[in-house]
Amino acid sequence: MKWDAVRYDWNQVRAFLATAEEGSLSAAARALKVTQPTLSRQVAGLEASLGVSLFERGTRSMTLTAAGRQLLAYAREMNNAANNISLAASGQCQAVEGEVRIAATNAMATYHLPAVVAKIRKLAPGSRWISRPPTRFPT
Repeated sequence: MKWDAVRYDWNQVRAFLATAEEGSLSAAARALKVTQPTLSRQVAGLEASLGVSLFERGTRSMTLTAAGRQLLAYAREMNNAANNISLAASGQCQAVEGEVRIAATNAMATYHLPAVVAKIRKLAPGSRWISRPPTRFPT
């Protein structure tokens, strides 16, 4: 792994993500329970570290630039990974368990669902499948 390739702080990415999702620095600061100047410095620090502008700043809102839109999905993945670390550390898991019911047309059930069901069963072995004959509707 190239440890020196990452020159930014996770808090900067978190500030970017919150600002993108909340639409403004003030709203993001409230969501993260930090001051607006602190959040603004974190976003500016990330932009400086990456060498790109992530937002077009308006009077009341911030709009993502092309670079910001490109990085948003990665920031969301990082946030999900950070949440998973917290869950794992606290002894919780994100196991998917329970009853699964799927409604589908005959064609969908015949041609598409077998692959979907196989994938779900592999990812969620604790799932229980309920199968019933199709309901006939009056024509």
